[in-house]
Amino acid sequence: MLKTIDPILTGDLLAILRDMGHGDEIVLTDANFPAATVAQRLVRLPGIAADRAAEAILSLLPLDDFVDAPAAAMASPDGRPEIYDDFDQVLETAAGAPVQVEEIDRFAFYDRACQAYAVVATGERRLYANLILKKGVLRK
Repeated sequence: MLKTIDPILTGDLLAILRDMGHGDEIVLTDANFPAATVAQRLVRLPGIAADRAAEAILSLLPLDDFVDAPAAAMASPDGRPEIYDDFDQVLETAAGAPVQVEEIDRFAFYDRACQAYAVVATGERRLYANLILKKGVLRK
């Protein structure tokens, strides 16, 4: 255990967050997502909800403030998924203000995930609980 480091952040995930550069993206996926198929680097957080994983990651990862939407979520054909409210809350808490989240089609999401720096496969069971975060810069 380390002081002030969220205990769900594994050594592998901490190394990935450290190695990412400005503009790199990390994908948080639900349990249904083909994470191993698309990942260049894969970290598994079994049993951890996607919003909880986002909270832990965002405790260390600055969001990109050079873009309009530093986060993207997989759109559902059935309307707004219930987890979006949780994502919005976690993002706002981390950023200190509301964060614009781009909704993208499932297949466009897969394509973007293939280009991401890393994928974090969570144990999330809620549908369409997939989120992309774009890393920003530290200003201090």
